[in-house]
Amino acid sequence: MIIGAATLAAVRTAESAAPDTVEMQMNTPTERVLGIGGLFFRSHDPKKLAQWYQLNLGIDHRVWQQAAGPTALTPFAMDTDYFGSKEQAWMVNFRVRSLDAMVAQLQKSNIEVKVDPEKYPYGRFARLHDPEGNPIELWEPASPA
Repeated sequence: MIIGAATLAAVRTAESAAPDTVEMQMNTPTERVLGIGGLFFRSHDPKKLAQWYQLNLGIDHRVWQQAAGPTALTPFAMDTDYFGSKEQAWMVNFRVRSLDAMVAQLQKSNIEVKVDPEKYPYGRFARLHDPEGNPIELWEPASPA
């Protein structure tokens, strides 16, 4: 499994997408969403899990002001193993400024992180799981050329 392949494909598609037909242009909505307003999911211990995200990833669960940048929204086939367990219905990908610094920080807290050794045209990737087993992908976008 190549970590980050979904993000790569989605970003590549978003950057190179140009409508092929007039029909596609006519069906393009004039109003669009501005970004992700929240990510909501079930938890066995919501307070403890929110605290883990804040302590380890710096995400304030009340209002997290994120940096502007690309966001991939990519549906996967029901039988994908990309998220890990077949029961896992979602995975979150977080952009990071320095993958090496974030990985070191997480490992210092005894959190297992698997870094993909390959450098892709769109950046570098690593994978970890939160305390409830939810997959998290970290993405350090490639610097603009």
